[in-house]
Amino acid sequence: MRSGRVLAGLTAVALAASACGGGDDGAAATTPTGGNGGPTGTLTVFAAASLTDVFTTLGDQLEAENDGLTVQFNFAGSSALATQLTQGAPADVFASANGAQMSVVTDAGLADGDPTVFTANVLQIAVPAGNPAGVTGLADFAREELALAVCAPDVPCGAAAEDVFAAAGVTPRPDTQEEDVRAALTKVELGEVDAALVYATDVVAAGDAVEGISVPEAEDAVNDYPLCTLADAPNPDAARAFVDLVLSDEGQQALQDAGFRAP
Repeated sequence: MRSGRVLAGLTAVALAASACGGGDDGAAATTPTGGNGGPTGTLTVFAAASLTDVFTTLGDQLEAENDGLTVQFNFAGSSALATQLTQGAPADVFASANGAQMSVVTDAGLADGDPTVFTANVLQIAVPAGNPAGVTGLADFAREELALAVCAPDVPCGAAAEDVFAAAGVTPRPDTQEEDVRAALTKVELGEVDAALVYATDVVAAGDAVEGISVPEAEDAVNDYPLCTLADAPNPDAARAFVDLVLSDEGQQALQDAGFRAP
């Protein structure tokens, strides 16, 4: 199975200390290497749901460049991922959609070193193709007759949405609060809601299934995305290789092609 493999319903296995950045991994941090000198084995990446498409592509690339390496992902809301990590779920890399959820991991004493901000994202209104409800802006999120979706306030897209609505002076009346941004986007793609507040990158990922409406107030709530490796990572060499790829010119171009912003 290629790097599109996604871990679902991960549970805590054993409490593991983890660290961000590329510090000394200690005596246990030895990973076998393949014939090309690169890492082998399994690399496990916990990443915000909004990174699904671009990280899967980068994972495929890393696998292709390293014989014997399998990259698997756990994509979910950053708050859920942070909780899994602090409860002991094993992983090699964590990429959060904001600094607050990264801090949950570092403040729990699982981090040694500073995470690296590798990209940024901004909110946008997504509507079904053709915009049948005639949504034009944030004020429409106060219309009771519309079916509306936002992210739950404990996940980064929801926290940013609260800031955006406050800046616009709008009291939203959502019908659903989703646990990650891709769940909110899916509601739009299926025509289950008239509009959702998601990331600009999700609008790009949805292609012709949705249309995007820019939100000027969103410029005051841009989300920075931090990335870290974990000190007790089962595969530290592969973790560093993935982080290096994300931070490389090639990785940064892939992120920008997907609609993300330079950090």
